[in-house]
Amino acid sequence: MFREDFNSYKSQNPPLSKVLNFNDCKHLLTKQVKEVKVKMNAKAKFGLKPSKDWKVYELNNNSGLIFIKNPFTVTGQRYWIIRSLRDYTNKPNKLNLDIHNIIPQNEEFWTFSQKDINVMNKLRWATLGYHHNWDTKVYSETSKSDFPLDLASLSQYVADVLNFSEFRAEAAIVNFYHMNSRLSGHTDHSEQFLEAPLFSFSFGQTAIFLIGGATIDTKPTALFIESGDIIVMSKESRLCYHGVPKILHAEVNLLTNDNEEINGEELNCDTLEDCNDSIYWTTFQKYINNCRININVRQVLRPINSILDS
Repeated sequence: MFREDFNSYKSQNPPLSKVLNFNDCKHLLTKQVKEVKVKMNAKAKFGLKPSKDWKVYELNNNSGLIFIKNPFTVTGQRYWIIRSLRDYTNKPNKLNLDIHNIIPQNEEFWTFSQKDINVMNKLRWATLGYHHNWDTKVYSETSKSDFPLDLASLSQYVADVLNFSEFRAEAAIVNFYHMNSRLSGHTDHSEQFLEAPLFSFSFGQTAIFLIGGATIDTKPTALFIESGDIIVMSKESRLCYHGVPKILHAEVNLLTNDNEEINGEELNCDTLEDCNDSIYWTTFQKYINNCRININVRQVLRPINSILDS
């Protein structure tokens, strides 16, 4: 069932009428999704709006699959897009390009890519913190780097609002999608502590996201993920098959700053200044006009208390 639906949605004419659209939640409530109550933190942080203004839902047929409809300010989206492209692609983080030795040792990816557009087009992923081994699917203590403080703080803040207060951000994969990209159906099971939720932040072009069940025999649910949307996979959904069969073009205009004040706590001050520079931003705007960035953050290790109790 999963494969059949995946192939249907990746076609030139996917059945878009069957995809859940969280811009029209009145028609979704009670039938397909339910609203989720969250902690009401009045203080906005990390480029997010106050949680009292968030719209949070859980899928009825996929227990633990939580959808947060774009809780970011425009400046907040700019911040995480710049960080993903310009900073999270730097050493010691790992890129899919490393094996090809394309980027000179004395240059950073973003700077070099501005001189060679082909390099930008070849970027597919970056790994942060514990580096995911794509061959063995195992995390190792010998292959890790410091996890970005701002991304850890963002993830743990969202986790706390959703009452996952014990979550700790330890690994992330930043995926860079082009318009012809897709992500085949799979489960995320490499982490030691699978009880912890997975947080997924998306920016740029729209994706059709499929979430199924514990086997590929379960018919999946399809939903649109737009710029700024957050997906949280927890409980039963944490080990469900999921994938991205299609990227759809959407107008994502972040050129106009919303002038909303951002709490700079735990954020990179230089990047915040760059967010307010409309000329500097235009290069990043050009990228997201045709691409999608997805940052998925995981907890790898079991909590110390869990180890002591076992």
